[in-house]
Amino acid sequence: MARIGVEESLTAVQQQLQENGHEVITLRQEQDTNGCDCCVVSGQDQNVMGMQDTAIQGSVISAQGLNANDVCQQVEQRLQQQQ
Repeated sequence: MARIGVEESLTAVQQQLQENGHEVITLRQEQDTNGCDCCVVSGQDQNVMGMQDTAIQGSVISAQGLNANDVCQQVEQRLQQQQ
C-alpha cells in the first residue's frame, strides 16, 4: 500500500489508515515527508504571510472539519488519481 505522512495530532486518522493497510509516517518536521505518496495535515497552522514552500511531490490533504473516515476516503481518491 501507500506511504502516508500524517500530522502528529491526527491519531484517529493514523489508526484508520494503518487499519486500511497503509504505512503511516508521523510528520514532525519537513524531512518526514520524504518518500510519502500523500500527506494529511490538520489545517490548524495557517500561513499568515501567504508564502508556501512545497516539500512533497504528492497530494496534501487538509483534515480540517473532516472526520477520520472522510480523510481516509480523500486519501484513497488522491492515490487513485496519482496512478
